Amino acid sequence: MGWRAVQPPHIAAGLLLLLLVNLPVTCHQDHQDAVHITAILGESVVFNCQVDFPEDIPVPYVLQWEKKVGETGQDIPIYIWYESYPTHSGEGYEGRVSRVATDSPYGAASLNLTNIRESDQGWYECKVVFLNRSPNQHKNGTWFHLDVHAPPRFSITPEDIIYVNLGDAIILNCQAEGTPTPEILWYKDANPVEPSGTVGIFNDGTELRISNIRHEDIGDYTCIARNGEGQVSHTARVIIAGGAVITMPPTNQTKLEGEKVQFSCEAKALPGNVTVKWFREGAPVAEVAALETRVTIRRDGALVINPVAADDSGQYLCEVSNGIGDPQSASAYLNVEYPAKVTFTPTVQYLPFRLAGVVQCYIKANPPLQYVTWTKDKRLLEPYQTKDIVIMNNGSLLFTRVNQNHQGRYTCTPYNAQGTQGSSGPMEVLVRKPPVFTVEPEPLYQRKVGESVEMHCEAQESEGTQRPSVTWRRRDGLPLQKNRVRAVGGNITIDTLRRQDFGIYQCVASNEVSVNEMK
Repeated sequence: MGWRAVQPPHIAAGLLLLLLVNLPVTCHQDHQDAVHITAILGESVVFNCQVDFPEDIPVPYVLQWEKKVGETGQDIPIYIWYESYPTHSGEGYEGRVSRVATDSPYGAASLNLTNIRESDQGWYECKVVFLNRSPNQHKNGTWFHLDVHAPPRFSITPEDIIYVNLGDAIILNCQAEGTPTPEILWYKDANPVEPSGTVGIFNDGTELRISNIRHEDIGDYTCIARNGEGQVSHTARVIIAGGAVITMPPTNQTKLEGEKVQFSCEAKALPGNVTVKWFREGAPVAEVAALETRVTIRRDGALVINPVAADDSGQYLCEVSNGIGDPQSASAYLNVEYPAKVTFTPTVQYLPFRLAGVVQCYIKANPPLQYVTWTKDKRLLEPYQTKDIVIMNNGSLLFTRVNQNHQGRYTCTPYNAQGTQGSSGPMEVLVRKPPVFTVEPEPLYQRKVGESVEMHCEAQESEGTQRPSVTWRRRDGLPLQKNRVRAVGGNITIDTLRRQDFGIYQCVASNEVSVNEMK
């Protein structure tokens, strides 16, 4: 029973498509008359298909385009059109297939396929089914074969830069896809690669192998993939690996305490995986506790200390390496300046009565100390105008002959080119008598080699001072032989005398007031 030309408007498109499967249509079993079309990947193509109406009288028809897929050649609808019904596009063809415009120069059943893919290659059939004619009497079909050509595109390429050592062996792999199948060519520094005993091309040109690399093998290797639709190229540079070299070393710097300092340490290497390490006076900066919270090593290798402290002064060394050869290093000195400051204030200091004595001012300064001002009992002390008092180079007060008037409460204030951080606390200076000898050694001891000698010495403290300690020393500065010397109290015994024991020995009594030597 034939289909009528006029269908009820409520029939669903899905029902129409389902019924069309059962419509016998003309299928050119012999593909000799097929139209062969060649298209370029990504472009568009029109399959030109005419609608031959029976007796040239227009009647309703269904247009169906099919593609053979798979090894069995199964026909899969990719486009179905029927007037006044929604069109159907097969999977993978959505948005890419459409019927040509009615005013186009192509047949009314022609199909426009856009954005062509390599998978579009194959057999296509145009089917026109007339609905008001017996299927066995009025049917037609046209076959097309689509060849899709694609320019080459790489699927595998070697790395852009390859680091080698002389004597190494490498393989450069270059694979490409495209239609027709691309041809692979190799060039070195713009010249075709000539196979030799150490250079060969294998696996249909996809592999360039170089063994026992020599200096003449270093250069740019270009892989070219080409077919009738075009060509692509990729260049890999083969470079002899080299150790890290410092290009911007650190330089000596002077900073004020509290400022920020940055030491540069830029390096180049092949390969460029440079590791930068920093050391302060031989110790890794990360292990210097005083720097722990203030030090940073930047990605470019620079060392940053923020803020700098007075004790940060010293030698800083950067070491660079990429694992090839010996590490390279460069160093610079950090000079941290700060106002002069008092580091320690003893609450009590002693001066030896009628002897020379010193009242210390414990100072730290960078740049160096320029001068120190002193006060005594809250009044400015003018040492240069005072008898028996001299200011030493380190800022301390030297009393050339101590008397009771020198006793009092002192303060010191140091200055340098950066100024001062303030005065010391008050220091109570007490005048006391020095230790006195109560037993003195004989002026001369005579003994034979191998014998022993005992020398006596005792001392007593003055009122209000500590008991003095008594020690012995040689005036020429040579050390005492501990294995043959015994000290008990202030007495000293030297056993098994030798010729080198000959000399002058001094008894020394010392306490907090002074050090007293036997002359």
